[in-house]
Amino acid sequence: MKIQILGTGCAKCENLARVAEAAAQELQLDYEIEKVKELNKIMAFGVMVTPALAIDGEVKTAGKIPDVNDIKKMLQP
Repeated sequence: MKIQILGTGCAKCENLARVAEAAAQELQLDYEIEKVKELNKIMAFGVMVTPALAIDGEVKTAGKIPDVNDIKKMLQP
């Protein structure tokens, strides 16, 4: 599973990365985290506000930082 953090590397983006990683670890998933920081790549996802979270290439949330339980729900099939 690929978890992508879309954002320029701001504090909110780093916080989203930490929360997403904690959720994946709690679920004991096989995952990798990719930080997408280039604006043209972020816009290619159709994201206009960051931070955003994409799972396997599909944007799940943008403009906010969900809590661990919300991200766990997003990560489960």
